[in-house]
Amino acid sequence: MKDIVWSGSPQGEQKAVLFGDATKPGMYGVLIRWNPGYYSHPHFHDQDRYICVISGTWWVNSGTHYDPKLTHPVPAGDCAQDVANTVHWDGAREDGPPAILELVGMGPVKTTYVDEQGKALPPRQRPTAAQ
Repeated sequence: MKDIVWSGSPQGEQKAVLFGDATKPGMYGVLIRWNPGYYSHPHFHDQDRYICVISGTWWVNSGTHYDPKLTHPVPAGDCAQDVANTVHWDGAREDGPPAILELVGMGPVKTTYVDEQGKALPPRQRPTAAQ
């Protein structure tokens, strides 16, 4: 993994494109690294996505209520599906190692962040992903 080129925040979520482009039609694959203590906020995608945990533990929850203490572990070797239009949020616990995921889906994919009532947030009001 030392030769992988990561983009994004070293303190937060980082991505490495394996193939394709999530903003264009067709299949794409990326690696995602969730650094310890960093989480997304409630959101959904308009396409199904398939995830395998490569290393670490990925912590997830569904629904609009954001509380990292309520996440469920997905350990290395397990796989999951982001079901289209299902609100969820995810990340890595502060006291653990980074979680590295392989994610495959069909583009183009649109991500929409929501408030606690499930109402879509305008792009300029997208919450900062953090603890």
